[in-house]
Amino acid sequence: MNLISSTSLRRAAGIAALVLSATTSAAQLNILVKVENLAPANSISFAPLHVGFNNGTFDSFNNGQAATAAIISVAEGGSGSAWQPAFAAADPSATRGTIGGLLQPGQTSSFSFLVDTALNRFFTFASMVVPSNDFFIGNDSPTQYQLFDAFGTLVIGSIVQKASDIWDAGSELFDPAAAAFVGNNDLRTDQNGDVSFNFAELAGFDGLTTATGYVFNSALTADTDVYRITFQAVPEPETIALMVAGLLAVAWISRRRRGQSFESGSELV
Repeated sequence: MNLISSTSLRRAAGIAALVLSATTSAAQLNILVKVENLAPANSISFAPLHVGFNNGTFDSFNNGQAATAAIISVAEGGSGSAWQPAFAAADPSATRGTIGGLLQPGQTSSFSFLVDTALNRFFTFASMVVPSNDFFIGNDSPTQYQLFDAFGTLVIGSIVQKASDIWDAGSELFDPAAAAFVGNNDLRTDQNGDVSFNFAELAGFDGLTTATGYVFNSALTADTDVYRITFQAVPEPETIALMVAGLLAVAWISRRRRGQSFESGSELV
């Protein structure tokens, strides 16, 4: 009787390991992105998060310079109606999208993106902070967050934004009556200023009732955590199927060897 040797078993196990190794190092990865509003209760909320996995060329704003139309479309209303097309034009191979809707204190949202880690190693984001006339969060440098190394391994688990990271686009005058979430955002007045860090001005909305009914209280200091973006690599269904097939093959061979050993009454070598 021909018995399956331990060498065959090791070979099958090796095949399964190679399958697992190949799938975990593949250029295409499903990345689950979770966003969390960490601000204190009744403090700031956030418009949908605009994101892009990209090659590091799209730069929508610069500290100390006049805001571009792209970042204004995020900062003044949250829509990103100019940000998304500008991103696509600058980097056609980027994977772009939005996550969630209005994110109030304590709320979370998530979305999964299929990313080519060889082409799009960097992550860019932007979201309007409300209530405000033109405040937002986002990365100034397009290469600030390199998510993947040269082997396609996810190397950043999360990005945390503090109150001191909040930007003022400088494109619209401060006016609670014209501010999104507490006023009529269609009444905006141009400021023609420059982009700068600014969270202290948010206290100017204290005591106003927001569109969802809570009375606003900024309660922010420079070190207050306000937003977290978390990244997790998730195996694709095809990857899982290959892994399972390899493991089942190993299990089948193991069972067959045990059965043949019992029938022959001999010990396999």
